[in-house]
Amino acid sequence: MPIATPDIEFLRDLIARQSGNVLRSGQGDLIEVRLRPLAAEAGLENVEQLVAELRRTKSPRLADQVAQAVTVNETSFFRDIHPFNALQSKIIPDVTKENAARRELKIWCAAASSGQEPYTIAMVIREHFPTLSNWNVRILATDISEKMLARCSSGQYTQLEVNRGLPARNLLRYFDRSGSVWTVKPELRNLIDFQRLNLTTSWPITSQFDVIFIRNVLIYFDQQTKADILRRALRQMRPNGYLFIGSAETVIGLNLPLQREEIDGTVCYRHLRG
Repeated sequence: MPIATPDIEFLRDLIARQSGNVLRSGQGDLIEVRLRPLAAEAGLENVEQLVAELRRTKSPRLADQVAQAVTVNETSFFRDIHPFNALQSKIIPDVTKENAARRELKIWCAAASSGQEPYTIAMVIREHFPTLSNWNVRILATDISEKMLARCSSGQYTQLEVNRGLPARNLLRYFDRSGSVWTVKPELRNLIDFQRLNLTTSWPITSQFDVIFIRNVLIYFDQQTKADILRRALRQMRPNGYLFIGSAETVIGLNLPLQREEIDGTVCYRHLRG
């Protein structure tokens, strides 16, 4: 039996408050599929009992787990290849010239999911910029989901996952194989810091970044939330830094001090500082 409409609306409201993720009213089936495993982990028979438990206890921990469970975690290595081409051809060369005195490069991947994006960036750096080996190069990978961050930090991927977008030469150079599992080598993993972060709440981040990736996540937020997230992201960006959002996402109508640039077939944005 499908979840009752009042329960769906309760869950939609809870998820929006916890994560900013605005689900359509017709996504009841998606919600139920995503929450069944969580209900089972909590010792409950079905999602209806999970909703009853949430209503009864108002548990912040359980509410947070619900928001994490429905988060979409679709990703792949070198997804939408053009941003990584732009990093290689122009952005990292420009940033390294700008940062030559302090010898530091910092990149933030928000909504990093299971880690393919930050590891892809690490491969670009190691493959094409060997002179940065003695720089302070840090990639921050954040996500709302504790499970996804655990996968990200483990650096372990199935054969199917490495087959999606990862060139064979990169696979052989930067991964070790054990049976059907491929594990990222320390050469890449040591470049990345992992931290749980909800984009719609306070950010315990003090660093300033040269490049920020917030790709394929803004589509789940309303306009006001998108604008707030991007304004805060700009405050974490160094002068002349670069911002990437998803190819299907836009900043139109958000009234942000951003300059649109096209590099190697992709669009990115730079902060217009007054």
